[in-house]
Amino acid sequence: MDEVKQLINDIKNGQIKPIYFLMGEEPYYIDRISEYIEKNVLLEEEKGFNQVVLYGRDVSIDDIVENAKRYPMMSERQVVIVKEAQDLSRTIEKLETYANNPQASTVLVFNYKYKKLDKRKSLYKAINKVGVIFESKKLYENQVSDWIRRVLASKNYTISLKAAQMLVEFLGTDLSKINNELEKLQIIIPKETQITPELIEENIGISKDFNNFELRKAIGERNDIKVYQIINYFSENPKDNPMVVTVSLLFSFFTQLLQFHGLTDKSPRNVASVLGINPFFVNDYVLATRNFPMKKVSTVISALREFDLKGKGVNSNSVPQGDLLKELMVRILS
Repeated sequence: MDEVKQLINDIKNGQIKPIYFLMGEEPYYIDRISEYIEKNVLLEEEKGFNQVVLYGRDVSIDDIVENAKRYPMMSERQVVIVKEAQDLSRTIEKLETYANNPQASTVLVFNYKYKKLDKRKSLYKAINKVGVIFESKKLYENQVSDWIRRVLASKNYTISLKAAQMLVEFLGTDLSKINNELEKLQIIIPKETQITPELIEENIGISKDFNNFELRKAIGERNDIKVYQIINYFSENPKDNPMVVTVSLLFSFFTQLLQFHGLTDKSPRNVASVLGINPFFVNDYVLATRNFPMKKVSTVISALREFDLKGKGVNSNSVPQGDLLKELMVRILS
């Protein structure tokens, strides 16, 4: 995020490079940087003649170079943006000739999502010498809550830990999806407000009491009543609570418990670091490891693998997913 801020600040200050190659697994920042360039490098009246958006599936490298070598009209520079540039991955190395001698009056932007240039090859080195190569890396699940907090803080909002975790559990690590939901909340909720589980439930539709985060916590506590209340809710609302997501998150949880059991240093700081969790939740894992010895954790992981296949239709004889989840909970809690 700091790298993104620095890149945008450089553009604001007139330090504009002839090539911006935006690549990597996380499309959110690629889109944000590209959109900033598209909206801000040229004045509105300059864009008609001097800004063009191309799509990788529709053009060749030669087409892009031809556009990039044009001179701007009644403007200091022109902007050429290539979206979905990953569709050109087989021929992208042909860009090297242009990268070695780019048009000084052109700002050429590549949105190269889900792929990366090979740092060992000459194209990477050529672009890096004259322009900007930005790699947008996918955040790990344990990093997303902090990302949510920082994004909201920049807009004068705060968020509780549980509310942030609810968003991660429901939306995963897709920053674009999460940002869309955060923007909806910002329209409804005044600045200087803390976003709570209640606000998430009311405005996004994620239940504050019946979700995978609460299920995981209830299992760790061996709170059978709560577990089956949540599973019954999931059974009645299968579209919002797909079994494949629940099983995947529980598999991750029990894998972490297995790691915990194997630790020599069980200090809160080390546990948080090794498991990749917020220190605030360490006590939940301490309690869960007491309730689930290592041998039982291994048994549960085997059951989760079995029910992952059943949930996908393997050897399940069309059993409703709600019934499969109930059977799985019996196996976990027995």
